[in-house]
Amino acid sequence: MLVKKRKRKEAEIPSASMSDIAFLLLVFFLLVSTIDPDKGIGFVLPGKGGEFKVNPKNITNVLVNAAGQVLMNDKEVQSREISREAQRLLSQNPLMIFSVQTAENTKYQDYIEVIDQLKLANATRISIADSE
Repeated sequence: MLVKKRKRKEAEIPSASMSDIAFLLLVFFLLVSTIDPDKGIGFVLPGKGGEFKVNPKNITNVLVNAAGQVLMNDKEVQSREISREAQRLLSQNPLMIFSVQTAENTKYQDYIEVIDQLKLANATRISIADSE
């Protein structure tokens, strides 16, 4: 008696739904992943009508020129010494407001360095003045 061999069917992976699966995985990972927002300088901006008079004794003018030189109350200060000078002023007057003003051609890096130094001194009242 002859036994007839059966032909084996070869296993196939259906590829018709591969694009659907890839699309669903893409959507899943887009929804589940988080994107870090840009980190920048955190400032609380005043609302409308927020003007009020401040005692001139409570304001320290910080001027930054285009060459990166810094003046605090008309006294030249090195950029790495700003935090020390700001801490000294804050110890004398805890209500001190630092008004930072820049020249028109001041480099952004110089401006950021001044703001960083003031934050290192724990200055919480920093005002950005218009350059005139």
